[in-house]
Amino acid sequence: MEQNKLLSRILPTFLFIVLVSIILFLLPRIETTTLEYIGGMYARSVTSEMFFVSLQSFASYVFPTLKILFWMSLVVAIVRLLTAIILATVLRSVAHSEIVSLTRTVVSVLVYITAFFVIFQSHFPDVQLAALFTGSTIVGIVVGLALQDTLGNFFSGVALQADHPFQVGDVISVADRAKGVVESVTWRGVKIRTFQDKLIIISNSVIGKEVIEVAPKDNLNARLVFFNTEYGFSPSRTAKLVREAVRNIPNVSPLKRPIVRIRDLAESGIDWEIKYWCEDYRRHNDTDAVIRQTVWYLFTRESIRFAFPTRTVHVEGAASPIAHEESSARSSEAIASVPIFAPLSENDLDELATHAVARVFAPGEVIVEQGKSGGSMFIITQGGVRIEHLEGRDRHILTRLGTGDFFGEMSLLTGEKRSASVIADDETQVIEIRKKELAPILKKDPSLAERIAEIVELRRNELSAIEDRQHEDKTPNKQGILLSVKQFFGLRK
Repeated sequence: MEQNKLLSRILPTFLFIVLVSIILFLLPRIETTTLEYIGGMYARSVTSEMFFVSLQSFASYVFPTLKILFWMSLVVAIVRLLTAIILATVLRSVAHSEIVSLTRTVVSVLVYITAFFVIFQSHFPDVQLAALFTGSTIVGIVVGLALQDTLGNFFSGVALQADHPFQVGDVISVADRAKGVVESVTWRGVKIRTFQDKLIIISNSVIGKEVIEVAPKDNLNARLVFFNTEYGFSPSRTAKLVREAVRNIPNVSPLKRPIVRIRDLAESGIDWEIKYWCEDYRRHNDTDAVIRQTVWYLFTRESIRFAFPTRTVHVEGAASPIAHEESSARSSEAIASVPIFAPLSENDLDELATHAVARVFAPGEVIVEQGKSGGSMFIITQGGVRIEHLEGRDRHILTRLGTGDFFGEMSLLTGEKRSASVIADDETQVIEIRKKELAPILKKDPSLAERIAEIVELRRNELSAIEDRQHEDKTPNKQGILLSVKQFFGLRK
């Protein structure tokens, strides 16, 4: 296929070379015959001698000029034939096509100029081309000044193609002029598609003088996102929570652990920075936005506050007892709807609701992660989640849960590791019940543990069909669950 394509390209050029060679072979004979014919006409004619002298002089200039034209046509055809063969064979694997094209153009121009000088001097030896070019120095200066920008772009393009500082698909920032994705690089200029979907073309002579920041497309490029907190919160806990939240965000590379560190101890609070690595740097603006959103949701559910400027007076009133009672009542209703808490009394439910923690998660945020140890369960009060199970590199969605559903009860009761990941489908509000809230209730009435174990066993049997575990012999019975509950909460056996 490639051979046929090459043949179709070089065959017309080859035939043209043969035709021009035949013409150049016949042209001297035609010239001699024509001059002899003019001389014979002059010998037989009685007309003016001046006419035949002029005719002979005209013929003596026409035929050398035709020879120069045909010889130059032959040189051009041969050069094109050779470059086509070389590009198709020797330079087939060369990656930098722009460099090859520029080199071919420069070499071809040099060959054409040299060939013209040699051919012209061989046919018109009395004409001194050097004197002709010296006499047109002023014209050359004018033309050079007119082509200054073009020549600057050309040679800057040669330098860029030789250094190859960036390629198509890279994100570059050219000082304050432009920032975006490189769409093409030619000897004239660079086309950049900005993040506002605008096309900017910068000439090579300009870009060669600027400082260029390059984010290669096949590289993990780092980004910095900033936030702040008040001084009253633990820096180590804040860094840990933010780091765990950021590493699960799409386009944040799992190959490098995100870094959360203190940037400055400012007047109003602690200034932080998040350093993460992008898998696709072209999407870094969207990823930065998701990280900021995730930090807001994280701070809302963890009761961490952003720092306010010192010039701003931030006044908070005392929480209304009525609002607190309404919130506690809603939590109590949500907890009472969970089957495993059916054995609890109204007082126990109220006590559990008083200490339960309300949290809110952003869409796509991981609430619990498979394989991580846990000691709490969650009740969905608004929104929805999906339960995903990771097997090797394959991720399967087991089911979806909505308002009123709950998950994580085995981690709350036995402390076992999370068997699947739970991810928020949209903005999701949950009530988290932790071991330290349930422990006093079970220790006050240890018989509750047995009744809860019965309900949990029934629920596990129902979920086993959904999760398709296929390991029934490893599923603990009621006595096994009861024993795990008593051991986890330190109850008497």
